Amino acid sequence: MSGQATQAVAGRDQARAFAPASVANVAVGFDLLGYAVAGVGDTVTVRRIDTPEVRIAAIRGAAVDLPRQAAANTAGAALIALRQALALPFGFEIEIDKGIPLSSGMGGSAASCVAALVAANALLDAPLGRDQLYLHALDGEAVASGSRHGDNLGPMFLGGLVLSTLERLVPVPVPPNWHSLLVHPDAQLETRRARAALQGSYALGEFVAQSTNLALVLAGCHAGDAGLVRAGLRDVLVEPRRAPLIAGFAAAQQAALAAGAMGASISGAGPSVFAWFETAEAAQAAAAEVRAAFAAAGFDSQSWVTPLDSPGARLL
Repeated sequence: MSGQATQAVAGRDQARAFAPASVANVAVGFDLLGYAVAGVGDTVTVRRIDTPEVRIAAIRGAAVDLPRQAAANTAGAALIALRQALALPFGFEIEIDKGIPLSSGMGGSAASCVAALVAANALLDAPLGRDQLYLHALDGEAVASGSRHGDNLGPMFLGGLVLSTLERLVPVPVPPNWHSLLVHPDAQLETRRARAALQGSYALGEFVAQSTNLALVLAGCHAGDAGLVRAGLRDVLVEPRRAPLIAGFAAAQQAALAAGAMGASISGAGPSVFAWFETAEAAQAAAAEVRAAFAAAGFDSQSWVTPLDSPGARLL
């Protein structure tokens, strides 16, 4: 994992950063695997203040009121963790501009957290590497989802497809021509509700099948072998329990597969749906069909087609 630090600017007291949306879980890597999605994301402005605290001055672009108390907000909680870990004598003031739809399965809570950390890092006298920032981001993500998992955070920090454990980030190479289609229906599915659907017992055979599929996908990505990915990009563990929460999902998934997708499943906690294609043209052609499936279920939708190796967060 890259540990390169952001370059601080002497005397700088304000920085602004953008973090992209992401697709988490990627069907076979629950809480472990995710990739960045270009074209949509959150922007956070951070100011260095003399008061030793973290405060949120504004949140714009959200359809509902989000927590303004720093400890209850992913961006605020991440900067609180950063301050405490480094024993900083100063504090931060945050302004958040939301660009990712709420409860969409596109990593909106994680994006605010990552953008805040990247911006705040530029204001430190000794900036940290993104591997170190990631550990503080886990504290922020836990505020939204109730657990520490990095499948959204890792790709937002590094870009591309990333395997994220609690200790490290592992970039996974993918052919540059492989593209993602992400379709977000005009609906919300709260992350905690989606996680609650996973309670209950699981058969050992389900874990074996899921592990097999994860291995096939990772091997296929490393080898650039679409056949291996096609064989493995199927969620037999989580998707069957969450799909009933998403109106139109089955038809949207089938539309993507019929259009030639290597695989298609739920993005993050849902209700968004992702699909992998071997070319940008194939992904673009499939977008209308997947959106039509959601329209038949009564939902307007948005779609994005991006390379699987799309860039991560950046300073603006």
